[in-house]
Amino acid sequence: MVIVQTIEALEEAKNALTGSIGFVPTMGALHKGHLALIQQAKQENDHLIVSIFVNPTQFLEGEDLDAYPRKEEADIKICKLAGVDILFMPTIDVMYEEDELCIGAPAVRGYILEGEKRPGHFDGMLQVVMKLLNLSGATNAYFGKKDAQQLALITQMVKNYFMDVNIIPCNIVRDDNGLALSSRNVYLEGEEKTRALCISRSLKRATNMIIAGERNTEVIKKEMLSVLEDADQVEYIAIVDREFNAVDNVEIGNTIILVAAWVGKPRLIDNLWI
Repeated sequence: MVIVQTIEALEEAKNALTGSIGFVPTMGALHKGHLALIQQAKQENDHLIVSIFVNPTQFLEGEDLDAYPRKEEADIKICKLAGVDILFMPTIDVMYEEDELCIGAPAVRGYILEGEKRPGHFDGMLQVVMKLLNLSGATNAYFGKKDAQQLALITQMVKNYFMDVNIIPCNIVRDDNGLALSSRNVYLEGEEKTRALCISRSLKRATNMIIAGERNTEVIKKEMLSVLEDADQVEYIAIVDREFNAVDNVEIGNTIILVAAWVGKPRLIDNLWI
């Protein structure tokens, strides 16, 4: 595995590769969810590039940029054992200039749900993802479905800007109790880990209701809210189609149910693709 920190070094390392390139962009603090992306990319491509970069432009004022989990040595070891060919670990100075062009999230889909709660977050996310996709020269880039709105906006960006890369959605990875894996789960303390399970339980309740024939989204959301009583704050429960339009009735094969809630210090998100 080659570890590079500059664009010049990345270009030199890429020039030694022939064939398809799989790319997994991350912010580090790698866990089994990241590893699932890395393993899928490894299986489906001739070569694999992983990036680790905690992107400052997607953090809002007062969010956890400085405290965001960083485990550089462990991350390097995980990537090496997973068979990564190139690990790109740039600094902020490598990725950004002082006066840059900006990419704006779409006026509607970029400012609902996560975009409403974190205005400007998607602008910074799309900015860095475009940079990383261009730098990686990826054939296929892998993103988890847990960040469903992010995935939808990245897919739209690639389409709108005619970028030559395939965006590959990957299934959510959960721990043995059903909690969706996230780097921010390390913030959960003591009984908070147990209380956080109400999020995945609410989605399971929705699943059972849909299997039983319920399609009315208001009925489903009301029942989910009752399951989420262990959360400190529920920011939203949303039921949308694949284009992120709110829907009145669940449509099998074209619906996503999304939850955002606070449990202790971390703000956790999860979803279910129907």
